[in-house]
Amino acid sequence: MSDEISSDPVEQLFDQALEAKLMMIGREALRKNKSHLHFVLITTDIIANHREEVLKNFMHYPVVQHYMAADFERMFKMKGAKAVGFAKSGLAKNIYAALKPYRINEPLHPSKKTDAPVPPPIAPTA
Repeated sequence: MSDEISSDPVEQLFDQALEAKLMMIGREALRKNKSHLHFVLITTDIIANHREEVLKNFMHYPVVQHYMAADFERMFKMKGAKAVGFAKSGLAKNIYAALKPYRINEPLHPSKKTDAPVPPPIAPTA
């Protein structure tokens, strides 16, 4: 078995996502392709300002923080990448499900109002 083949099932899915061209690498590529995004994956060693920028710019998408930049370089064959997006697909859903424990935000949904007052319960009538 080669050192290039990962034993981690999620990392094997990354290879499939690369082959299927379902990945957007870098913050600029993510911004240009927002409508196609399923979720964003950032490194644990991303600088704080960039982390906050990603959280702000992609507040409507799940943001997962896992792996180091060196891991991204090894897995995605891209030097210096610290932010990767996955295009909407069944494969992206599977990858996100495996990485969901590392999610760092609660995506906002435009249809859900988080600051709306909760109506009082209706008293039963006899």
